[in-house]
Amino acid sequence: MGHSEMSLAVAGFSSKEIAQRTSLLASNDWSPLTEAEQLSFHFAQHMAKAPEMITSAEIKKLMAVLGKERTLDVIWYISWCNYMTRVADSFQFPLEIENVFMPPEKSKSGQKSKINNKEKNSKPKTKIKD
Repeated sequence: MGHSEMSLAVAGFSSKEIAQRTSLLASNDWSPLTEAEQLSFHFAQHMAKAPEMITSAEIKKLMAVLGKERTLDVIWYISWCNYMTRVADSFQFPLEIENVFMPPEKSKSGQKSKINNKEKNSKPKTKIKD
């Protein structure tokens, strides 16, 4: 499960809603979304592709629609996601196999299993050299 899908699942979206939302976002036709959502997604796209080109006018437009505090939240979260993506990509970290926020499954003995069989048998894809 990808990070975006996992975040939507944690937010309470059903599998069908997740598929619909990710399909909508990937289409770049965001007309069904609210003005605030459209503006936020365009801003996120711009920050991901050319953060050095962000202007004060774009930030002022966000503040006019979202308010000062929510604009700060959006900018911070987009920045954090871009940073985490770049770190994960540079280290070639694999995506999680499942939703890591779900409670652990109970084993046959009734004890909660900390690691599922897939994770026990998986080996890291990259090794760090000394």
